Amino acid sequence: MSASDRKRHEYRLRLEAEAAAAETADEPTDDAAQRAHRIQHQAVWVDMQIQQAIRRGEFDNLPGAGKPIADLDRPHDPDWWLKRLIERERITGVLPPALALRKEDAEMDDTLDRITTPTGVRQAIDDFNARVVEARRQLQGGPPVITALRDADDEVAAWHRRRTDRVAAQKTRLAEIRAAEAAAAPPPWWRRAGLRRRRLI
Repeated sequence: MSASDRKRHEYRLRLEAEAAAAETADEPTDDAAQRAHRIQHQAVWVDMQIQQAIRRGEFDNLPGAGKPIADLDRPHDPDWWLKRLIERERITGVLPPALALRKEDAEMDDTLDRITTPTGVRQAIDDFNARVVEARRQLQGGPPVITALRDADDEVAAWHRRRTDRVAAQKTRLAEIRAAEAAAAPPPWWRRAGLRRRRLI
C-alpha cells in the first residue's frame, strides 16, 4: 500500500467514524441497536488504531518476527503459559516440598562440591536435614516425603574424597598440559647457540 493509498484509507476511516458519531446523536435510545452500533464502530476504531501503529512502526522488529511458531506441532497443553513463565523467569520453589527435597537430594553432591570448608558442608547438611524433618511434620497435600536424612560425618568424608580426587585429576591434567607445551616450545636461545657451536667445530 503506497503512502497516498494509506492516507486515503485513513481519511475514509476518519470520515466513517465522524459520520457514525453524528448518527449516534440522532439514533433512538433502543439498547440493542445502540449496542450493535457501538460494536460496529468499535471495530472501525480498532482498525484505525492498528493502521496508525503500523505507520509508526510499532510492529517492526517484534521478537519472533520471521521465525516459525514454537511448539506448534506439540499437543495442546492448558498450562503452556505457566510453564513458559517458569522457564522465562527461572522461577524455583514452586514444587511441593517432597519433590523439591527429592530434587535437592539428587543435586546434593554438586551443591556440596561448591562449598570450600568442612564446616560449610556440615551446615548445609544440617539445614537440609532440618527441612526434611519439617516437611515430614507438615501434613500438607502432595506426594509423601521419602527423602532420607543425611549423616553429616559421612557427607564430609565423601566431600573430602571427591575434593582430593578432583585436585589430583587437576594436577595430572596440568602436568600433561605443561609437558605438551614444553615439547612444542622451541629450545631456549642458549641451547640453540650451543648446538650451532658444536656444528661448527
